[in-house]
Amino acid sequence: MRIPTLKTKPAIIIAAFGTSSRAKAPLAFFQTAVEKKFPNHEFFWAYTSEIICRKLQLPGLKETLATIEATGYRKAVVQPLHIFPGTEYRQIAETCEYFPGLRVFLSETLFHRWNFVKDCLAVVEKDFLTNKEGLNILALHGTPLCTDPANIIYLGLERLVADLYPNVLAASLEGVPDHGALLTKIKRSNLVAKYKNIRIIPMMYLAGMHAEKDLMGKDGSWRTALELMGFTVDCPRIEVAGQTFYKGLAYYPELVSFLTDRLQRSLKLAKLY
Repeated sequence: MRIPTLKTKPAIIIAAFGTSSRAKAPLAFFQTAVEKKFPNHEFFWAYTSEIICRKLQLPGLKETLATIEATGYRKAVVQPLHIFPGTEYRQIAETCEYFPGLRVFLSETLFHRWNFVKDCLAVVEKDFLTNKEGLNILALHGTPLCTDPANIIYLGLERLVADLYPNVLAASLEGVPDHGALLTKIKRSNLVAKYKNIRIIPMMYLAGMHAEKDLMGKDGSWRTALELMGFTVDCPRIEVAGQTFYKGLAYYPELVSFLTDRLQRSLKLAKLY
């Protein structure tokens, strides 16, 4: 029988939640960054949303791991494009740990350590309104699960930005810090008397449907609730190939570089172990 040729370098797997909206362009940006920084490695995609996988016929992580194992790889490095190490990250970790036939190294998320969080804020703050210009709200995804360990990061981030900036608040679409409670606080404190303008900053890798509907939509969005209070509301945008997108974290080159740094560290570990 013919003995299959085994690959010596680890395969790279980019693990993204996935999207069915027009926010697909940021994924291509990250792919380009990976190809440029790691030209000698083969890379694959895996998607962690079961709904997206079924809808668009995309491979999940188990399917991608099985593909590269069959191709002759014995090591793989998984780089998630998730912001926080929450429930979904732990599910990825479990799959990586117990997948047979491969030694899989899982990289860290963008906000995996507090120094990472501070480094990212230092990049994103260039889009903040100044204290004279208005108020900023960081829009986090959040989680509906009280037991999710990412809750401590969400609450810690809320406290951190309140201490660092005089005009920056944070709220989640789901869970804590609760966006409804924040809107009530803004109204009760009559902040419209101090700040006429509010900028919503999506702290999400892909600012797709959440930004277009939940944050800036015409009905029942954060924007409409704030405008009813008397604020003028905006959200950073970026133009790519003639199209305008809400600016998710994927459009900050520095943050993309931070993620490829995480990947590079994992590749070094894979070489040693």
